[in-house]
Amino acid sequence: MHPASPPSALAGIMARDLFSARIAMTRKKLPIGIQSFAKIREGDYYYIDKTPYALRLIEEGKCYFLSRPRRFGKSLFLDTLGELFQGNEALFRGLDCHGKWDWSVKYPVIRISFGSGVQQTRDGLTQRILEIFHENEQRLGLESVAASVPGRFANLILEAERKFGQRVVVLVDEYDKPILDNLARPELAREMRDGLHDLYSVVKDQDAHIQFALLAGVSRLSKVNIFSGLNNLFDITISPAYSAICGYTDHDVDTVFAPELPGLDREEIRDWYNGYNWTGEAVYNPFDLLLLFDSREFSPYWFETGTPTFLLDVLLDQSIYLPDLEQMTATDILISSFEVGDIHPIALLFQTGYLTIDHFESLGAVRQYALRFPNREVRSSLYGALLQRLRPQQIRDARHPSLYSVLRANDFAGLRELITACFAGIPADWHRKNDVGEYEGYYASVFYAYFISLGLDVVAEDASSTGRLDMAVRFNGHVYLFEFKVVEAFPEGRALQQIKDRGYAGKYRGAGQPIHLIGVEFSRDKRNIVGFEVESLADRAGSA
Repeated sequence: MHPASPPSALAGIMARDLFSARIAMTRKKLPIGIQSFAKIREGDYYYIDKTPYALRLIEEGKCYFLSRPRRFGKSLFLDTLGELFQGNEALFRGLDCHGKWDWSVKYPVIRISFGSGVQQTRDGLTQRILEIFHENEQRLGLESVAASVPGRFANLILEAERKFGQRVVVLVDEYDKPILDNLARPELAREMRDGLHDLYSVVKDQDAHIQFALLAGVSRLSKVNIFSGLNNLFDITISPAYSAICGYTDHDVDTVFAPELPGLDREEIRDWYNGYNWTGEAVYNPFDLLLLFDSREFSPYWFETGTPTFLLDVLLDQSIYLPDLEQMTATDILISSFEVGDIHPIALLFQTGYLTIDHFESLGAVRQYALRFPNREVRSSLYGALLQRLRPQQIRDARHPSLYSVLRANDFAGLRELITACFAGIPADWHRKNDVGEYEGYYASVFYAYFISLGLDVVAEDASSTGRLDMAVRFNGHVYLFEFKVVEAFPEGRALQQIKDRGYAGKYRGAGQPIHLIGVEFSRDKRNIVGFEVESLADRAGSA
């Protein structure tokens, strides 16, 4: 027979049960994959009120451009704007805009989206555009006899204004998808760009008949090439006021999604998914959070929905030294550039959401941005994907211990065996086509990606007053300091000696944690690790 609970314990149990009951009563449905504002508002789903941003856009300007990574809520925001301009008042009751909007005025809304399907020919793109025009004509009750894309679009705008007595609203979603889908074939991508140019140039030509326009997509393609003089298109991509126009803020999570938080570590949620920033308030990717709340498990949901192989190809083809990804800087001109056939890897990483803005400074008329990974999901997942490409031969032998296991046991012989096996499958062709410097960078990149992909606390190129250590790892109450060298370029034993000579361990002393100095030496001729020296320091109250 179990002993009876004391009154205080019973009170605590009752309080927890009451709290759980209240939480259950206030939980709503998770809008996973739903891009319809009406469905969310009518179906008792969670909704983050973005109407203050909508009102601000409408009040302050007319034609806008917005770039955000995939699955960030661009489509839902555009649909919200569409319902607002169409005057569907019932959907907005209880939201910020409800008492601030004239519901008696209804505007004709032209919606264009390339979100579905993949266009593989210029003719296919033209056919899809004409289908979109037909869908709008049917919805608005209009007819058109124009055959060309520009003529049909212009006629649609003019006829809509004539019928409804109000200027037209133009909303374009995934404006760049036909181009991005074909980046691996630059000539076709350019054909798609030219076809879209014919479409978007009409927005400029029909400016007098347009009340509001917003074009949204992933990339910030050159306005010269695709928008043809659309100089009234205001780019709000990097704007403090609109940094959180898409995505969820910390405040949103703590208030609207409060019923979903019990049972989850709040700091772990931040570490995994927060951190995307466009010079204002940081946000979470909605897709990640909604799937976390649904499954109650941390996982790289956004990354796994389709990281493009083209991105990995660009990073590897241009021999990016992976630790450099941790400390990228770029000007606004660079992160804004996205030219078909000439895509800078930094611009590609930033615009697709794998790097975000940490801070910026003005250098005269130029802004310099310091970039970083937004969160743990992106950092570890991207390195994991790159590792699979850098390491052609997988470790399939179940007898090999895991990296976690050998570090936890401080089994340095096992660590050397594991890393040696990791490098064993590098093709001979790779060695012949790279010089010594690139060779060292390749090995260091693989080493670095291997540790990062497992979510370990890793710092590359860790700076001190005496130089830069190649890699520092904190794990299980220990500190591991790595230096990499190629023996064809330096004397053997130089890697460990450099750690000691430059006193790299100094900044880690005093934390009461054992410190392990590890010199790793590679040979281009032998195509693997030829030196692996370890010296351990017992750090006690700041003394070795």
